[in-house]
Amino acid sequence: MSLAVLANIVIMAGLLYLLYRFQKQYMPFTRRVFIALGMGVGYGACLQLVYGYMADGYMADGYMADGYMADGSSSESLIESISWFNIVGNGYVGLLKMIVVPLVMVSVISAIMKLKGAGTLGKISGWILALLMMTVSIAAAIGIISALGFGLSAESITSGVREATRGEQLLSTVTRVENLSIPDMLVSLIPANPFLDMTGTRSTSIIGVVIFSTFIGVAVLGLHRKQPEVADTFERAVEVAHAIVMRIVTMVLRLTPFGILALMTKVVAGSNFTDILQLIRFVIASYAALIAVFVVHLLMVTMVGASPVKFIRKILPVLTFAFTSRSSAGTLPLTIQTMTQRLGVSEGVANFAASFGTTIGQNGCAGIYPAMLAVMIAPTVGIDPTSLSFIGTLIITIAIGSFGVAGVGGGATFAALIVLSALGLPVELAGLLISIEPLIDMGRTAINVSGAITTGFVGGRAMGEVNMATFNSNDSLELDMDAIS
Repeated sequence: MSLAVLANIVIMAGLLYLLYRFQKQYMPFTRRVFIALGMGVGYGACLQLVYGYMADGYMADGYMADGYMADGSSSESLIESISWFNIVGNGYVGLLKMIVVPLVMVSVISAIMKLKGAGTLGKISGWILALLMMTVSIAAAIGIISALGFGLSAESITSGVREATRGEQLLSTVTRVENLSIPDMLVSLIPANPFLDMTGTRSTSIIGVVIFSTFIGVAVLGLHRKQPEVADTFERAVEVAHAIVMRIVTMVLRLTPFGILALMTKVVAGSNFTDILQLIRFVIASYAALIAVFVVHLLMVTMVGASPVKFIRKILPVLTFAFTSRSSAGTLPLTIQTMTQRLGVSEGVANFAASFGTTIGQNGCAGIYPAMLAVMIAPTVGIDPTSLSFIGTLIITIAIGSFGVAGVGGGATFAALIVLSALGLPVELAGLLISIEPLIDMGRTAINVSGAITTGFVGGRAMGEVNMATFNSNDSLELDMDAIS
């Protein structure tokens, strides 16, 4: 270990200790999150100035985010330093993923046992899926408008060695998508081996766990009528498991500011600002579309009689983590916690919305991104991207394809491959944006999570499954994790 690397680690340790002192002084959770974000940006920028950049957002540990992983090279000192920072950053994401399966399982079972009947479960599922499909279609339309409005075209982007290599990788990957039909994708959601899904080996593992947990919950409802004593015993066991899991969730979520500091430092230090400037118009167009979709989410919240300002204040911490971590699945525990404890959404609705929202109807990855790519690539094969027939076909394809992404996983990459291949567009041209993928993927992930939260809240309001006293309570605005038992 060189002296430079040691110095970088010592500085990071000092920043982490400062956050620890803030926590011991009972500084509100939300404030610590944003202080950590600012520290990460500042420290990452300093590392950029000293060491330069890591081309294409290189991830020293090969971490896969909601989009795809890029490759590059950089100063050895910077790479080694970030590998040490990853102990905190990626370690925190790993802890979150560790608690996803037990959290979803006990929460879904517990929530279903409190339902009046299986009909309520069908109503919840119907609302969640309908809202996810609606919001992803709106996101696709906004992506199309943004791409056309900013005049984006793949013909104007220069292709280098890295872009060509990425294009070849996409061509080899697209066969996985072409061999899957929508019925095959839907069948893949069924947990043929639920215990295997509990290990997270499949891209649809979370949905598999939700489906299996749903069957358990419904079975207990039926057991109440025939063997109430057995059902009562099982319910008490689930209550104990739920209490223990929620305590673990609280312990892990206390570490959020530390994780954000390390993750944001890595993102800023590892960004290729030269390539970002070359593709700045696409970056601006993408974030304009992402902001527009977020405004749509706020309009939906307003339409169901809630304050959009309070909604923003309460979901900002989880969106901040989603932005820095680039992992919808890793954000899942914080998403559920935010919906239930800050927004007042019932556990059943919150768990279904958060779990399905990680893979189905992703507004950023499966809505905006493939829509913008299709509009950019269409002129290269002689298709007019402004024609109503093309736009209508594109939106329908995205809506259906966003449901199918759950069958293959991979977030934005596979969503784009599904749409481009279905429309007969050259998928290899998607590799032209490899240089700015990490930067765009941060915003996409935040909008994915925002879409899931909005779906849960709006659907919950429609079904009377939201406690507005909790939503309107100012006491929950800071969500001090140290105060949660």
